[in-house]
Amino acid sequence: MKGFKFFICILVLFFFMLNAGCTDFRTRMMVDSMEPLMNKMNAAINKHTDVQMVKDAMPAGLLQLDGLIEASPNNTKILVKAAEGYNGYSFVFVEGHDNERAKKLYLRSFDYSLRVLKQKKEFADAFDCPIDEFKASLDVFDKEDVPALFWAATAWLSWVGLNVDEPEIFLALPKIKAMLNRCIELDETYRYGIAHAVLGALYANRPVAFGGKPELAKAEFDRAFELSKGKMLVFKLTYARYYAYQIQDRALFVKTLNEIIAAPDDLFPEMGFINTAAKIKAKKMLSNVDNIF
Repeated sequence: MKGFKFFICILVLFFFMLNAGCTDFRTRMMVDSMEPLMNKMNAAINKHTDVQMVKDAMPAGLLQLDGLIEASPNNTKILVKAAEGYNGYSFVFVEGHDNERAKKLYLRSFDYSLRVLKQKKEFADAFDCPIDEFKASLDVFDKEDVPALFWAATAWLSWVGLNVDEPEIFLALPKIKAMLNRCIELDETYRYGIAHAVLGALYANRPVAFGGKPELAKAEFDRAFELSKGKMLVFKLTYARYYAYQIQDRALFVKTLNEIIAAPDDLFPEMGFINTAAKIKAKKMLSNVDNIF
């Protein structure tokens, strides 16, 4: 309920600003001052273990973030929060149920994070260029840019995963890999090593004959497990879904999913929501193992 109360406070303040007829400048100033409150709200949601309640509340929260972005279009903090929110909502609740909708949500996440990154002219100019120029442009980013860089890369990769027949994905994948590697160079500890886990999924999402690299995938996942001390169950879920499946190791797949399901509910209170969601997904994947292998 704490996260819901924070959301209501922000929503009331937002509509008050609109109805009070504030100037654009004052509105932006007020929106820009909300960051501490929004951080508290995010922390409360991350701790929440009632997945259904979060599912019911998130669409309104995402629309509210859209409104805040309308009021302050270049606010990097809010753009990144919206990118993370749309990506997380699609991953947990939409992908696998309505993939066409998931594609659109991932694209919105990508667009929001890209708006942050393209505030750096060098990157904006090189974005559509060949991979060598693109990779060189990533040097303009530093540690504070890692959140935007990561959510752009992971949203792009998630979109690619749902558009495997599109020829443009073969141009996108090297750029996504470069972005994830730059995240790791700048701050591999971001979100407990999440860039390693996503890079592992990238290496494992294709068969060896089509460029998959299971040995590199395993190394990336192992590093993610080390940095998170094994507490991020979603990393293990991704490991089973991509790596164990790629090497066709049914026993590893089942063992990993059972580890997720058996993990204590209070394993990582700060990430209670995503760990609870990972347990739900693990149970569903385990029940479908005969169709997967």
